[in-house]
Amino acid sequence: MQRRDFLLGALSAILLAPFTALAAIWNKAAFEAVKLDEASKALAIDDEIKSDLIHIVAPERAENGAIVQVEVKSDIAGTEAIAILVEKNPTPLIANFMFSNGAEPFLVTRIKMAEDSDIKVIVKAGDQYFTNSRHVVVLENGCN
Repeated sequence: MQRRDFLLGALSAILLAPFTALAAIWNKAAFEAVKLDEASKALAIDDEIKSDLIHIVAPERAENGAIVQVEVKSDIAGTEAIAILVEKNPTPLIANFMFSNGAEPFLVTRIKMAEDSDIKVIVKAGDQYFTNSRHVVVLENGCN
């Protein structure tokens, strides 16, 4: 009986280890922040440098705020992370993508937008943070 309990416990620990690692990466405070500056603070962002090396492709006018396609590409060397924020959403931090060494810092995703707002992208490269934004007009409300 003890051997079976041990094997079951060991198997459970092995299977749950990836989920524990993911939970350690999850930044709950940043994703639950209700203001843009609170989300930035929770991500440990102090100073941002405006950069045209961050390319944002998003519609000028989104017909439906529930489905706004956003494409982001960073030409900044050593990009480690890309965060997408929308100031006028109930929770501004939409996503925070991490990139391993050698991964191309490019992503396409669909986001929800509550109302007309800027889509702000923050790129982390080394100890510096770079930013760019694009304004989107929402014609039909997407999230509340």
